[in-house]
Amino acid sequence: MNEKNFYVLHKNALDISLSFDCGQAFRWEKREDGSIHGVAFGRALTVRENGNEAYFYGVDEKEFNEVWRKYLDLDRDYPALYEKFSEDKYLKQAVEAYPGIRILRQEPWETLCSFIISQNNNIPRIKGIIARLCESLGDDLGGGDFAFPPPEKVLEAGEEGLAPIRAGFRTKYIIDAAEKVTNGEVDFDKIDSLGLEEAAEELKKIKGVGDKVAACVLLYGFGKVDALPVDTWVKKILAETYPNGLPECANGVRGIAQQYLFHYRRNPV
Repeated sequence: MNEKNFYVLHKNALDISLSFDCGQAFRWEKREDGSIHGVAFGRALTVRENGNEAYFYGVDEKEFNEVWRKYLDLDRDYPALYEKFSEDKYLKQAVEAYPGIRILRQEPWETLCSFIISQNNNIPRIKGIIARLCESLGDDLGGGDFAFPPPEKVLEAGEEGLAPIRAGFRTKYIIDAAEKVTNGEVDFDKIDSLGLEEAAEELKKIKGVGDKVAACVLLYGFGKVDALPVDTWVKKILAETYPNGLPECANGVRGIAQQYLFHYRRNPV
């Protein structure tokens, strides 16, 4: 880590560690020295948080504003969302418990593969499969870091080439995704321009992509913040607290509301 080259962000209640580790991304790890290290958009990054400041090592102001500002969703008015969410008692509790969560705007292809891998899986194993995929097929960035491989390289590898990542039944789904993205049957630019229902149907052309995976990809990969992923935990939340659906104050930003509720339900304080 180059201690002399860094960008300093005044966080304003943003919790980077929490945002990286609340179930929406799988390539970030906390190191023994307290820093957080990972790879996104083919760039390795180390972040160290200190009070209300975060130090982004190896990043200048230009790269931060071009890449990491959008990734961390820094231009969204989260305080205004907090005020809106406070209209609901339980959502207010979730936000007050974990106000630093932000929705990460990730690369669509990586997000798609990651949530295909996430099916019927636990986080340590998801991270392991993704790490092996990147080590097997991704560009070597140095320092033990690897970029996420593009769909063309995954397709070229085929089932035999993907055998070392040990993804099980998900391997065929990953290859199908790679094929349909490579040949244009699934077009990310088109998906970006569509409404939620139409965009989800495009993603569901891929084998193994159902409502939940599609919603995760739309939320975390395309920034469609009203997309609502419903997994086991969110099903519990809806059954226990919102049998008629999320409250009105979440309309238009249900995906963001879900992230607070999801983390709060799994980690009550």
